[in-house]
Amino acid sequence: MASAENTLERSVELPNRALLIQWVVALVTVALVVAPLAPVLWQSLVDRPLYEDGGLLTLANYARLFSHAEFYQVITNSLMLAATTTVVALVLGVGFAIFLERTNLPARGFLRSLVLWPMYISQLVIAFSWFIMYGPSGYVTGFAQQWLGHAPWDLYTIPGMAVVAGTGAAPLVYLFCASSAKLADATLEDAGRSLGAGPLRVLWSVSLPLMRPAIIYSTLLTFIGALEMLSVPLVFGRPVGLEFFTTFLYSEGLGAIEPDYGLVGAAAALLLVIISILLLLQGLLLRKAGRFVTVKGKAQRPKAAELGKARWFVFGLFLLYNVLVLFIPLIGIVVRAFTTFLTPLLAPYDLFTLDNFKLLFAYPAYVRSITNSVVIATVGGAVATVFIALVAVVVHRSDFRFRKQLEYAALYPRAVPGIVAGIGLFWAMLILPGVHLLQGTIFILMLAFTMRSIPTAFGAISPALMQLGKELDQGARACGADWWTTTTRIVAPLLKPAVFGAYVLLFLSFIKEYSSAVFLFAPGSEIIGTTMLSFWANGDSGPVAALSVIQLAITAVFVLVARYALRSHTDV
Repeated sequence: MASAENTLERSVELPNRALLIQWVVALVTVALVVAPLAPVLWQSLVDRPLYEDGGLLTLANYARLFSHAEFYQVITNSLMLAATTTVVALVLGVGFAIFLERTNLPARGFLRSLVLWPMYISQLVIAFSWFIMYGPSGYVTGFAQQWLGHAPWDLYTIPGMAVVAGTGAAPLVYLFCASSAKLADATLEDAGRSLGAGPLRVLWSVSLPLMRPAIIYSTLLTFIGALEMLSVPLVFGRPVGLEFFTTFLYSEGLGAIEPDYGLVGAAAALLLVIISILLLLQGLLLRKAGRFVTVKGKAQRPKAAELGKARWFVFGLFLLYNVLVLFIPLIGIVVRAFTTFLTPLLAPYDLFTLDNFKLLFAYPAYVRSITNSVVIATVGGAVATVFIALVAVVVHRSDFRFRKQLEYAALYPRAVPGIVAGIGLFWAMLILPGVHLLQGTIFILMLAFTMRSIPTAFGAISPALMQLGKELDQGARACGADWWTTTTRIVAPLLKPAVFGAYVLLFLSFIKEYSSAVFLFAPGSEIIGTTMLSFWANGDSGPVAALSVIQLAITAVFVLVARYALRSHTDV
């Protein structure tokens, strides 16, 4: 009798435990997403800073924003930069996908690795490295001026900035389009060849149109990324008076003697609305993606297009591109880190010095910025990965009533620019009870980075969850296990590869992140990105280069270790 009562009691308690965990996960997710957004929207609608009492609702902030002398030029510059960046990234990324996945190009595995490396590097480091080599007083620019009389490029223009940003975004476009290129139906291409079309004509007229869903998705994602980008406009735009959405927020929020919080709130809210509309447009455009399905039961393995003698010419173009876009900037920033200054008039070894690194390790604040970045990426990334894995499990493997709404909440941070998230959390610390305790600590940075990265890790874990058959859960339930036991004993072990992949993505994202930290860091919570910006504002490019090298070294070591771990797991 007692045994039956205990069994009945457990059957009542365990579902309650599952429901409690699911509600906690859902509420924490909503809190992470809403915490930075609500203060921004509220500040845009009140007549005084949030920390002052007696605020009245008003639309005056938006009226002042739209009557601001520079704002329309800010909008124009932002849209032009986003559009040109997207064009550059699409031409490169789609071209990479076609040539690396659909042709007999030599050494494709090696070229794939080279093409993807800019994705691992912080946009801030990319901007600084291009400035050092291709900027107005850059090392390569100096050679060009000696040989040609002038440099045939100008990075202080919107097209110049678009080249820097577009080459950095091209690997992401390639990743989205590569899978579509691999899965193209060979029968459609064979039909084109049977009508007399050559290899390149088949790629252009058949394979490329079938990649349209991936191209649409990556187009809007790149456009949104360019709108919310801070590094390139800050390094190349501000010196010549070109203002963009992000630099406008940066200047009005941090650069002004008396920040106009109402104006900043209105501008941040407007940027948020624009990006949200673009994401909605993305969903509408992809509603009919089923028309482009090519992999069915009788699909054939795609055949690589024969390039003939041109394959070596294309291979040479790939190598030249990587030398100009990847190797020269990275070599330049490494050399600058070990020299007093960099000029084509003197040999770098004559200017060799370790002073830039000595400066970094001589002051606790600079050392702390490095250790904080590593701790946030390692520990914060791990905690965020576990939490987001729980979110994915609740969405895909539970009977939680609001799981669909939870999925929307988890994906919405795609629409939140880093600088807007930073502004929102900064104001949240001022007005929300308890949140002020996080001010000046690395924990507020972990929260900001986690909120920004939820869609990334969720997208990495969800496909693996959807591949697991429901019969696994049903079998465990039939044996008396509740949802939480099934999740921890059955689902979690099977998710280890996907969770590790998500952790790799979050580590790289956290170590690179800086835009959401510019409004949140304080003495004691500095990170590499904010310290680089501080040095850059003072014109100290040597320490900037040294910090960039340290960040690159951390990233390279982590990527190599992660690849080895993934390869070892695959072999097992």
